[in-house]
Amino acid sequence: MSATVEANIRPDYDDELQRVADYVLEQRLDSDEAFDTARYCLMDSLGCGLLALRFPECTKHLGPLVEGTQVPHGARVPGTAFRLDPVKAAWDIGALVRWLDYNDTWLAAEWGHPSDNLGAILAVADHLSQVRLARGEVPLTMRDVLEAMIQAHEIQGVLALENAFNRVGLDHVVLVKVASTAVAARLMGADREQLLSALSHAFADGQSLRTYRHAPNAGSRKSWAAGDATSRGVRLADIAMRGEMGIPGVLSSPQWGFYDVSYSHTNRDLAIKPESERRFRFQREFGSYVMENVLFKVAFPAEFHAQTACEAAVALHPQVKDRLGEIERIVITTHESAIRIISKEGALANPADRDHCLQYMTAVPLAFGDLTAEHYEDDFHAAHPVIDALRGKMEVIEEPRYSRDYLDPDKRAIANAVQVIFTDGSATERIEVEYPLGHRRRRSEGIPLLEAKFRRHLATRFPPARCARILELCRDRPRLEAMPVNRFLDMVT
Repeated sequence: MSATVEANIRPDYDDELQRVADYVLEQRLDSDEAFDTARYCLMDSLGCGLLALRFPECTKHLGPLVEGTQVPHGARVPGTAFRLDPVKAAWDIGALVRWLDYNDTWLAAEWGHPSDNLGAILAVADHLSQVRLARGEVPLTMRDVLEAMIQAHEIQGVLALENAFNRVGLDHVVLVKVASTAVAARLMGADREQLLSALSHAFADGQSLRTYRHAPNAGSRKSWAAGDATSRGVRLADIAMRGEMGIPGVLSSPQWGFYDVSYSHTNRDLAIKPESERRFRFQREFGSYVMENVLFKVAFPAEFHAQTACEAAVALHPQVKDRLGEIERIVITTHESAIRIISKEGALANPADRDHCLQYMTAVPLAFGDLTAEHYEDDFHAAHPVIDALRGKMEVIEEPRYSRDYLDPDKRAIANAVQVIFTDGSATERIEVEYPLGHRRRRSEGIPLLEAKFRRHLATRFPPARCARILELCRDRPRLEAMPVNRFLDMVT
């Protein structure tokens, strides 16, 4: 009997990796809407990071791994005095941007927050700009940053459109790592082989599990997981730039590749998918679609599937605030993804658990007329037992139309409806909100509020005169795009 021998024929790089590399290296971006939206995304992400500096559970993670470390041309972390190596700076920036669950969002078969990639982009761009200046060369500009943001959004978002990593228990930060790897390598000057090598190593890594986002394990790791992923992208890009060989069949290699090891089963029944369904599907070519359609969290630091429920609850607050003790039940009508991700009953163990609970995020604005980061804290929750009392009266049901419209690429709705029924048989009106304030369909309404949000967050860290200078710069796209990255970081640190 002869033994089976593996054929040792080295393949070309998987086509999926080549598509990403070709986009990053060759696609010319000329969408004014995408660059304008990227500018607002930059403002919003920086503001979210500055606000997070008020929370000790976040700031305890920041700074060099070895206290007192001095890094030549170290990358700056906005709002702090840190100058770090680009890998740790990317970690810190990414964790700050994501900590309060207040930065932009992308919803499709997979979910995520494409501005998480700003950690890698700003850290690498700032460090490289300082190095270039020291050599007498021209630094990178903020136009380079905005372009990298558009590309990172597109890579993460297009891969998310029809590929549900959550269904196999993997966290969406795998896409942050892949997108950050690609754009960091390009900023570093990677050629095609180096970029493909870096991407292959992003998939060869073990991937984060989603368990820290779900009951019963929801916890604060979800607030720094994206920082970890974007910093890993910088590290892998650096490894590739040093000449490390790639892994061409990292996705498709039988038995040992990503598809067979990590992407072969559904989350529910562990049924093996047909081979044709084990590969990534692409709904569209890479361009600037994701940045143009990205969702902003304008009003609430809340998981995005609950944003329209929060809006509906705020609208109902005047009708229920004086009758909280008379409520018999509260009906939340929602879409399938919200039920699967954030609908939960029972005790909520920590702030990270609360900001991923549809019922909690609806109860607070019903009772108090608003929802802020402070409303998730242990002290606030303990002081207001009415929140859990309201949660106990909630009924969550799916509306199939909401679920269909959620996945429709021409609609991308995130609908919720809320109605309160009282013990005397009377009821409030049923408030339905299909498109949240941060949706592309509500840009004209949302952008002034997004700027106001940025202004508030700047004021938590900087004196009024500097806040005014930063805001004025960010409103002036030509001036912002022309500014060297190192000078921009001078303004925000």
